[in-house]
Amino acid sequence: MNTKLFIAIAGIVLLSACTVTNEKSSLVDRNIQTASLQFEGVLDVIGDTNLNPGSTRNDELDLVPSRSWISGFFPGSLWYMFEHSGDEKWKDAAVHFTMNVEKEKFNGGTHDMGFKMFCSFGNAYRLTGVKNYSDILIQSASTLITRFNPTVGCIRSWDHNTDKWDYPVIIDNMMNLELLFWATRETGDSSYYNIALAHAETTLKNHFREDNSSFHVIAYDTLTGDVVKKNTHQGYAHES
Repeated sequence: MNTKLFIAIAGIVLLSACTVTNEKSSLVDRNIQTASLQFEGVLDVIGDTNLNPGSTRNDELDLVPSRSWISGFFPGSLWYMFEHSGDEKWKDAAVHFTMNVEKEKFNGGTHDMGFKMFCSFGNAYRLTGVKNYSDILIQSASTLITRFNPTVGCIRSWDHNTDKWDYPVIIDNMMNLELLFWATRETGDSSYYNIALAHAETTLKNHFREDNSSFHVIAYDTLTGDVVKKNTHQGYAHES
């Protein structure tokens, strides 16, 4: 290839790459600015409360108690704002709304520990190194594994709808395992890791169809560990 032609082509490629990079950077900046305005607006509206923002409904802001599975998302988002900007105002707000969720570390009636505790306290500990956050996360992991049934090989998801399922496990439960893997790295106690691995392997074995799509709910027999039902609870149909 002609040297001048090669240099010209290389220059065009580099210019195009820089343009794409700049466009992406600009898009990220605009989204961060929008998020900042939204979070500031939410904080102005709710003030000092022991409830956390969940979502909006009919243009009204829903506040949820700590037991809600989405209670950790708002403080987690505030921690990300602090991480991005370094602005202490985000950290102060993140600490407040994170601590709103603390009592959930003892809530053994839910599998949603990863959603609630790792989004909030997980980011808090990652960004600050404060030992109290680590202690809360370890307790949360210890509470979560009380829902593990070794015969089934999974952590129980729901305690409701007992007329439908004796031991339901939903695919969403996989997102709570990160907390357990972290707990083993933090403490050196392999029991968290072993339970998380067993849950993942059992899920891999039973939750997926031949086309690699997944069922929502697998119901197990607690005496044998056998699969009893393959259902959906929040979708169009069992096979959808």
